[in-house]
Amino acid sequence: MVEPVGNHYVVARPVYSENLFNEEHEKLHRYHKTFWDHLKLYFCCSPQRVKKIALGLFPILSWLPAYRFREWILSDIVSGINTGLVAVLQGLAFALLVNVPPGYGLYAAFFPVLVYFIFGTSRHISAGPFPVLSLMVGGAVVRLVPDDSAGNGTSINISAINEERVMVAASVTFLSGIFQLLLGILQFGFIVIYLSQSLISGFTTAAAIHVLVSQLKFMLQLPVPGFNKPFGIIYTLESVFSQITKTNIADLVTSLVVLVIVFLVKEMNDRYKAKLPTPIPIELIVTVLAALISYFVNFEEKFNVAVVGKLEEGFQAPVAPDVAIFQKCAGDSISIAIVGFAVAFSVAKVYSIKHDYPVDGNQELIAFGLGNIVGGSFKGFASSTALSRSGVQESTGGKTQIAGIVSAVIVLIVILAIGFLLAPLQKSVLASLALGNLKGMLMQFKEVGVLWRKDKYDCVIWVVTFLAAVFLGLDIGLATAVAFQLLTVVIRSQIPSCTVLANVGRSNIYRNRKDYTDIYEPEGVKIFRCASPIFFANIEFFREKLITAVGFNPLRVLRKRNKALRKIRKMLKKGELQVTPVRLICMANHTLESDEELDNNRVEELDQPTNMTDMPVQINWGADLPPGITVPRVDIHSIILDFSAVSFLDFSAMRVLQKTLKEFIRIDVDIYITGAHEGFLDKLERCAFFDEEIKPSMFFLTIHDAVLHILLKKDIASSPKLKLAEEKGSSNNYIIIPSNRLRSRECTV
Repeated sequence: MVEPVGNHYVVARPVYSENLFNEEHEKLHRYHKTFWDHLKLYFCCSPQRVKKIALGLFPILSWLPAYRFREWILSDIVSGINTGLVAVLQGLAFALLVNVPPGYGLYAAFFPVLVYFIFGTSRHISAGPFPVLSLMVGGAVVRLVPDDSAGNGTSINISAINEERVMVAASVTFLSGIFQLLLGILQFGFIVIYLSQSLISGFTTAAAIHVLVSQLKFMLQLPVPGFNKPFGIIYTLESVFSQITKTNIADLVTSLVVLVIVFLVKEMNDRYKAKLPTPIPIELIVTVLAALISYFVNFEEKFNVAVVGKLEEGFQAPVAPDVAIFQKCAGDSISIAIVGFAVAFSVAKVYSIKHDYPVDGNQELIAFGLGNIVGGSFKGFASSTALSRSGVQESTGGKTQIAGIVSAVIVLIVILAIGFLLAPLQKSVLASLALGNLKGMLMQFKEVGVLWRKDKYDCVIWVVTFLAAVFLGLDIGLATAVAFQLLTVVIRSQIPSCTVLANVGRSNIYRNRKDYTDIYEPEGVKIFRCASPIFFANIEFFREKLITAVGFNPLRVLRKRNKALRKIRKMLKKGELQVTPVRLICMANHTLESDEELDNNRVEELDQPTNMTDMPVQINWGADLPPGITVPRVDIHSIILDFSAVSFLDFSAMRVLQKTLKEFIRIDVDIYITGAHEGFLDKLERCAFFDEEIKPSMFFLTIHDAVLHILLKKDIASSPKLKLAEEKGSSNNYIIIPSNRLRSRECTV
């Protein structure tokens, strides 16, 4: 019964152990599905299930019939045009990161959008090239098809190298799409949980550094070879600075001017986004102006700058991937698949929360997997979503993926009709546009200070991820970062937070005794909490902390007591001790005997419970013992283990815990376990945890129940009246106020 009294509440109920609670309250028998039940349910077939699968596999069937044409179409068209213009420029720019001709970036900006329109669940992200993925694909491309080391820079050699690189990029993309599709079909969308926000932030920041370094050769127009190996970034910088005197000044000046303009206008867009009806399309403006100036001034001939050149009109026939490449780039493809999905799903989740609609991680894997398979077949490269492009699609009023289709139409127009207008555009301009999109990722350096103040573990993960990805490369760096992150989880669970609790405010609230002044600790009772799962890796730490908390090692005390009993028996046999009702009196001078002599190589006997059945008097270990016999003093009679935060206990830890509890019980210290979650006792019973010494009756619902039980037990032992009532089995309810003033409002004795 609960009685509200102002802002207080009064609860009147019996003190419950787990057994007593289950006796008074009937538990429903619930059938827990087995693996085979789930398998049958997964493969069952019914009209409703077929409809659900169809709507899940083709989300377009859910949202397109409900499309509000009059309200949304204009917004989607405007958003699609803006997004399409950005997609064209990013496709050209990010192709440089892949080390393929710029025109192939348009394919990467076109096909994934069409596939995502049908299979994607997010209404606002823009599928297409992403700088981090482009750089990862470029790493595989350079490793498998290095630059022409012979220096035969003829058009035939360059064309052959480009063809090989396009094929490698397409094959890597195709394979990453297969991995994503398989993960989606097998319902592995949860893998993204193993990439924490700190890890993703550190990784994308490191990728931004790689992008910056990789674009230096285009900004300076230097023949820098690719170094896709550990510490490759250092070799790249060394190559750049060793040739710095060969810099093309025209490309350098153009790059710096474009970079400054893009940064300034983007800053204005961010600062005045509430007042601007649409962000200023600075990339488009700069590209048009740069192409016009380059064409009319004839930069290519006058200053020998590198230009985009002629873009092939139309589409090339789809090609089958090279299986031989699959064997060499499987690791790259797995990394690309996971990173691409993690970034896209993170962005999709942000917009789904903002606009209140669901996104399905497994379906997103299928959508991006199919997008990469189709894109790779048409010689595109890996796609995900660029944060800036998705931001444009959402901020300019995009409501659905109709905006994505409109953006794909813009890319299509460039591919089929007006691509030739971009031929005189300098590659250094595209490099600057690529760097202009890195501002958000580079600004993530600010997170280090914030993370250090909030969570040092997350800060260390960020720093380790960043350094590993920068110096070891993105693929090895990602694997290192994930391994390190999992290691921190192991370390944190291996060294759990263990605290000694005390009663606060004479209520049913128990907190860390070090944090409060108004505390009450029942005499002879220790309340110990472990805020972590207990398993094979941390059970010894748990045991050590428990021994430290109580102030003695129970096994040592048990062995000392058994040794003392051996000595006492020996002295009684020799007549050196006299038995009195009060104590044992030594009648002879004591001679020291070594522990080794007493042990007599029977250490296992010392670990057994103390047996006093053959003794003429019960030994009081807290009283004075005969001279020469010393046993560590134990001032605790009860230990309460708070397991409310223990989510699981494995079999190895269970064996050690059982042994530890027996050691305490054998020295007359009662053990109580509270707050165990549902199914905990069932698991212990299945594992034969209970025996004559460890019984289910030691489990209580709450810490307060256990404390009141201990105090009531102590009062019964010290009060003849209560003891008599207990012996008669009286069922009367008493309101008992123990001497410590910790009140038990209703206790059955």
